[in-house]
Amino acid sequence: MAGRSSRAELPLFPLSTVLYPGGRLELRIFEPRYLDLVRECTRDDRGFGVCLILAGREAGEPALPAAVGTLARIVDFHYGADGLLGIVAEGAERFRVLRTRVRADGQLRGEVGWWPEVPEVPVPVELALLQTIAERLVEAMAPQWKHAPRACYDDARWLGYRLAELLPLSGDERQRLLELTDPLQRLAELRDILPRFQKA
Repeated sequence: MAGRSSRAELPLFPLSTVLYPGGRLELRIFEPRYLDLVRECTRDDRGFGVCLILAGREAGEPALPAAVGTLARIVDFHYGADGLLGIVAEGAERFRVLRTRVRADGQLRGEVGWWPEVPEVPVPVELALLQTIAERLVEAMAPQWKHAPRACYDDARWLGYRLAELLPLSGDERQRLLELTDPLQRLAELRDILPRFQKA
C-alpha cells in the first residue's frame, strides 16, 4: 500500500457474514442501491467495504455495520437464470469505519482508516494440528483452496482466516477473529474452540 492514503471513503455493504482477507464472497444483487454500488466499483476499478450487520437486515433500511470490516474487490460477475446479477468478490485489506453517512438512495458510505498489513508469521509446531484440520475442511468444503500452495498452510495469517471462515462459528465469533491483530492469537483461540466440534 505504498503511497496510499491512510483513509478513504468506501461504499459499505453490511452483510450477515464476515469476509476475511483472501476470502471469497458470492452475492446476488437486486436492490437498486447495490446495483449502483457494483456499477460504481466496476467503472472506477475500486472495491467496497463488507461489514457484519450488528442491527438491521441486509435488505430494506440501512443496517448498522460493525466497526471493522474488509475491502472486497469484484473479480467476476454473471446473470443467473432468475435474471439477477451475481458477483464474486475477494477479501483484501481490513479497515476501521470512522464515520458513516447514508446517501439519498439508501446506500451506506463510510470513511475508513486502513489497518496496517500484518507480516507473514510461521505456524509454530504446537499449532500444527490446525494445518491438518484446515486441509480436511478445504477438501470437504472449499474447492477454491484445494490447490493452494503448501506455503499458505505455513502462514499463520492465511491459516487463521481460512479456519475462521470454514468452521461453524457464530457471527460474533467470526467478527472477533477478524478484529484480532496477532495471527498467532487467532490460531490459539481457534484451537481452544475446536473441542466444541468434537464428536462425543
